[in-house]
Amino acid sequence: MADPNAFPDFVWSIGEEGSDPIVMRQGERYRQDQFAESGHDEHMEDDLVAIADLGVQVVRYGTPWRLAEPEPGVYDWSLWDRAFAACAAAGLEPIVEFLHFGLPDHHPGFVDRAWIDSFVRYVTAFLDRYPAPRWFTPINEPGITARLSARFGIWNDMAATSEAHAQALANIVQANLEAMALIRTDRNGWWVGSEGFDIPVAMNDSPEAAADVDRIRTLGWLVWDLHFGHEPAVDGYFDGLDTAQLARIRSLAQHDRLVAGLDIYPISVMPVGGDRPAWTPRELISLAMAEIERWHDRYEQPFWIAETSNLTLPLDQQVSWLNEFSAGLAQLRVDGRPARGLCWYSRGDQFDWQTALTEPTGAVTEVGLYDTKRRARPVAARFKELADGGAPQPQVN
Repeated sequence: MADPNAFPDFVWSIGEEGSDPIVMRQGERYRQDQFAESGHDEHMEDDLVAIADLGVQVVRYGTPWRLAEPEPGVYDWSLWDRAFAACAAAGLEPIVEFLHFGLPDHHPGFVDRAWIDSFVRYVTAFLDRYPAPRWFTPINEPGITARLSARFGIWNDMAATSEAHAQALANIVQANLEAMALIRTDRNGWWVGSEGFDIPVAMNDSPEAAADVDRIRTLGWLVWDLHFGHEPAVDGYFDGLDTAQLARIRSLAQHDRLVAGLDIYPISVMPVGGDRPAWTPRELISLAMAEIERWHDRYEQPFWIAETSNLTLPLDQQVSWLNEFSAGLAQLRVDGRPARGLCWYSRGDQFDWQTALTEPTGAVTEVGLYDTKRRARPVAARFKELADGGAPQPQVN
C-alpha cells in the first residue's frame, strides 16, 4: 500500500528565509531577524502567492520558535495560524520548520541541554494543534547551527572549542531526532531535511591538501553520522559527552521515511591548499555532483537540494547556475542516484549573508528570485519553466 505521506519523486520548491540567530552588534547581543528585514512579516500572503505563481506546490516554511513561545510554556499560535491559512489560500503545502538558527530568549544557547526538553514540548503542542502537516524539517541545518554557534563562535553561544561544538551538535541532532520520533508516532510524517554541504577540493596533489580535504569532509559529515546511526568518522570526537545521551541519539537514528537535505551554493565549493579558481557554474556543479555521489555512497539515502542560489555569484549568473544544477540532478537520476527535488533559497533577497549575518547593517544579499521590491528577476521565469516541466531531464548535446 502506498504511503500517503510519502514525499514526491521530485519537487521544485522555494523557501522563505527566516533565520533569527543572536549575533554581536557594537558589543551587544543582537537578534538577526530575516522576516523583519525582508518585510515578510507584512507581506506574508502576497509572498506565498508569488511562490505559487512560479509553478510551486511545496514550500519550505517555518515561523520563529521565539515568537511561538514568547515565555516558557506559553504558546502564541497566531503566526502559525496565519501562515497555514496563507499557504492554503495560495495552494501550497509546507515543509514545516520549527527552528532556524535561533532559540527563544529564555534559552542561553545550544550547548546547554535544557532547551531540548523545551523544544520537544513545543513540537508536541504544535502536533496537537495542527493535524494536517506531513513533511517536516524540525531544525534547519543542525550542523551549521552547531558550527557557527559553538565552533566558530559567531552566533548564539559564541563558543569556539571542539568540546562545545561536540556538545552543541549532539544536542541539536538529538532535538531533531526527538521531534521526528514524535512526528512519526503521531502521523507517520516524513523528515525532509536541510543541511549545509561542504565540497572541499584540493588545489594541489600534496598529502597535506588531501589530508585537509578528508578532515573537512569527515567533520562536516558528523551530523549525518549521528542522524543515520553511523560510527562517527572522527575518532573520539564525542568522547566527552554523556554516554546516555549518545545512546539515546543512536536509538533514535532514522533510516526510512526521509529525504536528506543537501544545501549547496557556489560558496559551498571550498578550495583547499591554494587560491580559489575562477570556476564557472558548470565547473562548480560538476564538483558538487561528484561530492554528492561520495555522500550517497556512504549513506545510501534519498536526498534533495534543500537550498541553493547564486550566493557569491553575480546576478547575471543566476539562470546559468539554475540550468547547470537542473542538468546535474537529471544526470544523477539517470545514474540511479535518488535526487528528489530542488529548492531555490529564497523567494526574495536576504540581508547580511555576505558576512554570515555577523555584521547586521542591512546589506542586501542578492540571491532572490524576486528582489527587495518584490519584482521578479529573469531567473524566476526560468524557474517556472523548469517547475512546469516536472522532473529535470538530461541535456541533449
